[in-house]
Amino acid sequence: MIMTLETTLKQIDSKNFEIEIFGLGYVGFPLAVRLSSSGFNVTGIDTDPVRLKRLENNSLRESEINLKDEFLHSRELENLKFKEEPVSSKKPKVGIICVPTPIPKNEIESDVYVKTAIENFLKSSSEGDVIIIESSIQVGTTEKMKQLIESKGFKVGVNYGLVFCPERIDPLNKKWNLENIPRVIYCSGDMTYRIAQKIYHQVNNSNLIRVNTSEIAEVVKSYENTFRLVNISLVNELAILCDKLKIKVSDVIAAASTKPFGFMPFYPGAGVGGHCTPKDPLFLSESARKFGFDFNTINTALAVNSFVPKYIAETIQDAIEKMNLSKSILVIGLTYKPNVEDMRDSPGFKIVKELHKKNYVISIFDPYYKKELEEKYTKENDLFNVDFEVLKDISDDEIIKNFDCICIVQHHSETKLRIKQIYQKSLVSYILDCGGKLIHNTHSTTILKSFGA
Repeated sequence: MIMTLETTLKQIDSKNFEIEIFGLGYVGFPLAVRLSSSGFNVTGIDTDPVRLKRLENNSLRESEINLKDEFLHSRELENLKFKEEPVSSKKPKVGIICVPTPIPKNEIESDVYVKTAIENFLKSSSEGDVIIIESSIQVGTTEKMKQLIESKGFKVGVNYGLVFCPERIDPLNKKWNLENIPRVIYCSGDMTYRIAQKIYHQVNNSNLIRVNTSEIAEVVKSYENTFRLVNISLVNELAILCDKLKIKVSDVIAAASTKPFGFMPFYPGAGVGGHCTPKDPLFLSESARKFGFDFNTINTALAVNSFVPKYIAETIQDAIEKMNLSKSILVIGLTYKPNVEDMRDSPGFKIVKELHKKNYVISIFDPYYKKELEEKYTKENDLFNVDFEVLKDISDDEIIKNFDCICIVQHHSETKLRIKQIYQKSLVSYILDCGGKLIHNTHSTTILKSFGA
């Protein structure tokens, strides 16, 4: 029987079709669990054999544990399987692409993993199938993938569906999550949109904002993260100014927040990190460059974001020299945000690199740091030839006393109480709190400095 998009739509109602999700990271894994727990047959596809083996053994990481019940239920029902490659099926298939997209460079295109995933899906694909791209992509990528699909003999929008529905996810956000975040979507036709509606009904109750072109959806995704980058860079530069003025940036933000319109508070920190926010704005600046102009707002924001770790390292250096302290420094919190495992493009590691340039003896601690992933961390954060010692824990007062200075980049829930104890016990001479979470204690002899205060 020749499959059509109409056939696929009917098969979805009876759940008589297959979903293949490419990439089982912080986007693909929750999506796989959500869809499989809704009764769909889902195969999670990933190139990392260690991850596949772990999931096959029903072993979840800490950041995944909140999905444990749904995950195990799906596994018991045999709705969720894991493979390295897609497989042929007589049923209609929907491929959802959740692979990472690297920063475009001379030696690598940003769509390299998206293209590879789609090529793999097409090897066992038939008419009536649908590809949904959730990965963040550069402007024009959806059109390139359309051409790739049609080079295999399919006609997108006629007998094959193509969707771009960029992920919107904020790990550990208790208010906004996979189920209630509205999604922007582009579809190659009305029938494809109806198929997407039925799939995303199980994800976010089909709260989809359809746009007319793939370029609109692509720019929307990059613009969202550009907005965040620009505003965080703005408040961080404001924090530097407040340091010079000897006023608290928190007082400025609190007062400005009383304005009931035209203002949204952002708060200072060591800089933007993670996979999306530092990268997606580059997609817009790359597009601008093709038209012969520089996206100067983005370029300035990226420059400020690069400067903040240098400024923090200089602030530490000034304190150490003025207080005549030792050159032994402990940096706490290496993930890009609190309570997540992701250490990609970490501001904490950027501070470590800057301190290393100044010949300080550096130790680091993060409860999410895994010794077996050091090679991965080195590659992601360009830590080649940067020396530091990794502490297993920070519970021993005598070990902490070996340091004169602590730089706190992230306050994880797991370390928050211990950091407070270190400060209250005056175990070190100087603490620089990049996020400004520690509250001043007059009984502590430790000098506490918050970024922007």
